[in-house]
Amino acid sequence: MPTHYLYLVASVIAEAVGYSALNTSAQFTKFWPSLLVIAGLGSSFYFLTLALEYMPLGVTYALASGLGIIVVALAGIVIFGQQLDLAAGIGLALIIAGIVVINAFSDFAVH
Repeated sequence: MPTHYLYLVASVIAEAVGYSALNTSAQFTKFWPSLLVIAGLGSSFYFLTLALEYMPLGVTYALASGLGIIVVALAGIVIFGQQLDLAAGIGLALIIAGIVVINAFSDFAVH
């Protein structure tokens, strides 16, 4: 796997950690989850800047955002026992389809 994709994956994982901790921070009233939010989202932006060295901004941000939404939604299901309705499932499927289209057909995607 090329280095820029590893940076992108690290960014998405850090983002998912940060947003998952946000759910437990109780509006930043709990210290450790709040610290995890800051560390996770800060790390996410750092790794995103590293990916931007090799990939164009629009594609990088679209991939990171889309993958982040998918991973955070899965964390909500697995960790917090949340459920998705049909519309949410369709929306997530469309995001995945968009990610596939960008990677398979876009001249801007870096392979």
